[in-house]
Amino acid sequence: MKRVITAQDVPGAGELRIPIGSVVTPSAREVAAARGVAIRELPPDEVSVVAPPGRTVAIGADHGGFALKEALKPILESLELAVRDVGVYEEKPADYPDIALKVAELVAAGTVSRGILIDGAGIGSSMAANKVPGVRAALCYDKASARNSREHNDSNVLTLGARLLTASQAEDVLRTWIATPFAGGRHQHQARVQKIIDIEQRYLKRATR
Repeated sequence: MKRVITAQDVPGAGELRIPIGSVVTPSAREVAAARGVAIRELPPDEVSVVAPPGRTVAIGADHGGFALKEALKPILESLELAVRDVGVYEEKPADYPDIALKVAELVAAGTVSRGILIDGAGIGSSMAANKVPGVRAALCYDKASARNSREHNDSNVLTLGARLLTASQAEDVLRTWIATPFAGGRHQHQARVQKIIDIEQRYLKRATR
């Protein structure tokens, strides 16, 4: 059976390797073109056997978010997503910027399609992750904010505050965020997200002069 590549399988950047003969949907090609992602067809034995980036989510938390991270990982797995846990692995003091950087770099490189960060309030992790070019981290606190961040802003990193949400509330936010697609060209969402990217690129160019 031929593998079908959908928009969900396209990473945020980099390259998408697929087996020769795979069926690539038109929406997947559009998303790849918009993100500058190259699609490479390779013999099946040269394509990694791990879950494709589009079905892989990175998750990380500091000590304040550790318990919630552990509670949410089975939810992600129940949604048939591969989970890449970057830590922490116990409730020992840790600095949230270090964890945020690990998740953000995986997202920016296209190794995973999305990332999830958890600390006490979710604010610091969002700030740190958004320093990495290519990342659009959104602090979400209910289903409406989660839906908006995906539909309007194409957020690729979700940050949660473990001290501000119950486990069930966090699950609702997570499920909504994962399930909501980016609206793309509807209501000029794509054009506005592109303006965010343009701002980022402007400052990157200044930094390299």
